[in-house]
Amino acid sequence: MTATLPAPARPAHRDGNVLRWLGAYTASMIGDSVYYMALAWAAARTGNASQTGLVLAAGSIPRAVLLLGGGVLADRLGPRRVVVASDTARCLVILGLAGALLLTSPAVWTLIAVALVFGAVDALFLPAVGALPPRITAPSQLARVQGMRGLATRTANVVGAPLGGVAVALGGPVLAFAAAGILFAVSLPLLLAVRMRALPAPEASAPTGTAWRELADGLRHIRRHPLLGPLMLVVAVSELGFVGPLNLGLILLSDERGWGASGMGWVVAAFGVGAGASALLLAVRGRLPRAGLVMCLTVLVGAVAIAALAYVPSVPLAAAVAVLVGLFAGLGGSLCGALTQTVTDPAYLGRVTSVSTLFTHALAPLSYPVTGAAVALWGTGPVFVASAALSAAGAGAGLLLAPLRRAELPR
Repeated sequence: MTATLPAPARPAHRDGNVLRWLGAYTASMIGDSVYYMALAWAAARTGNASQTGLVLAAGSIPRAVLLLGGGVLADRLGPRRVVVASDTARCLVILGLAGALLLTSPAVWTLIAVALVFGAVDALFLPAVGALPPRITAPSQLARVQGMRGLATRTANVVGAPLGGVAVALGGPVLAFAAAGILFAVSLPLLLAVRMRALPAPEASAPTGTAWRELADGLRHIRRHPLLGPLMLVVAVSELGFVGPLNLGLILLSDERGWGASGMGWVVAAFGVGAGASALLLAVRGRLPRAGLVMCLTVLVGAVAIAALAYVPSVPLAAAVAVLVGLFAGLGGSLCGALTQTVTDPAYLGRVTSVSTLFTHALAPLSYPVTGAAVALWGTGPVFVASAALSAAGAGAGLLLAPLRRAELPR
């Protein structure tokens, strides 16, 4: 299934192979947003508040448990096979649910079962999709691809939720789930058309041993690598400080200040503008000099902006600060992803991606209950400052480690 692809003479944004991958990724991410909108609406209409929360949380359990195994599978079978198989599974599950809802009303247990299956498939999809870029473009284009991927993610966030809302309004959860399934189906032919670069002979050898042994081998690869260990440390610590204030803290801050849902919406939109601008910068430039140093400094500035967000007196000022948070935190995250993909042996990319995804998609959200309890005790200001200090500690650790501070992206 793997065809040799010569290094592209054109930048990634002009490479048809990369653009096919980007189109498939964008369609799949929009489908994700529509699916979550439909799931939340169906759960709210079917059960009470606690049951709705249970449905929405159910998918995170298999995702957290199976992510590292998904990375092993991506390295063993090849990331494209895993991405195609997982996207096909998501398409069939969601279209099957839409068909079932045509015949009967949704039950809470049905929605929980679908959420569990979807979370398990996500655990395969996320590491594999992260391992694809080095196999479809040259190393010098990986930073640009990370920027393009960031733009696709922001596009999905902007387009997916309104599209899901329109689908729910016109045809209820049935139409919304059908729309999500169709979007997953659209990504499949694009993924099948993506050509893969052949790995160098030493890296292309088939993995040996059991899945546990391969996972342990991947973790050793991270621990022994001069850059991967520091990068994972920065991701783990800084993400733990960012997610609480940005996802739950903003809701509590808006309620405390009387800004209401519209005020919070403006702040969230401003954050998206900043994050989109950072992705666009990297997509256009393709490379920033002294990437390791810039990554740590931008995360540090983003942490300072997080702390300031809790003390601004008005929505316009909060939106301005949120732009800075999105710009600097987004740029730091994109550079971290580009460095990770550049320095990782491609044979380990699935496992390395699964570790970083475990921190960002599974473990960091566990801070939500802690953030909520802390705000109830001490208020938003101290909690935002403490979270910012944690993120700054991650950036500071990166600055103290010379290999990461001096890291460069390929020219």
